[in-house]
Amino acid sequence: MSAILETKNLDKFFRDPVDFQALKKVNIAVERGEFISIVGSSGSGKSTLLYVLSTLDTDYEGHIYLAGEDLSVKTKNELAEIRNEKIGFVFQFHYLLPEFTVLDNVMLPALKLGKYSDAEIRKRALEKLGMLGLVDQADKKASRLSGGQQQRVAIARALINDPDIIFGDEPTGNLDSKNAQLVFDIFRELKEKYNQTIMVVTHDMNLAAQTDRTIRLHDGEVVASELIV
Repeated sequence: MSAILETKNLDKFFRDPVDFQALKKVNIAVERGEFISIVGSSGSGKSTLLYVLSTLDTDYEGHIYLAGEDLSVKTKNELAEIRNEKIGFVFQFHYLLPEFTVLDNVMLPALKLGKYSDAEIRKRALEKLGMLGLVDQADKKASRLSGGQQQRVAIARALINDPDIIFGDEPTGNLDSKNAQLVFDIFRELKEKYNQTIMVVTHDMNLAAQTDRTIRLHDGEVVASELIV
């Protein structure tokens, strides 16, 4: 296997109101097709790490490599392009546009990327919705869907540009236990059927136990990287 994501001596400081080091010499490697959970107590640096890795936060020291490219030397415009094409996001809240249809929401990142024709993007969006059992909802307004359905649409949207990696920041945090399990089942299927690389922050250790590996943080440091047997 080859590392799709790697960090070298990753540090993150917050300077206001006082100096605080949120990440300390983080060195991790994520193999293509791995499903990884990031765990740790509140304030351990989980979400901070995810935001830095996903280029949403570019104020850090050290190096991040995505598919062999050093992200720390990229311009903001280059990072925006990489973020749109190579990175998918699933947040705790789905951030769908309620007045748009399900299909329109899924198509948006691909329309922004501008790599395919509108017809091809529509076809790809329907394929992603099909993978998630939502084709029959394609023409509904996003606001008409249940919370669990909306989060599945958010996953389809994250998949539309066939990203190298999908990041999830507490992607089941707003869901009941049944829908939370469904989301993790979807992630597991994406990993097993499509070799999708997925990295999620979660506080739910029952869900974390269903991933391939758990990276545990404490006070900004990686204190354990445990394979799940």
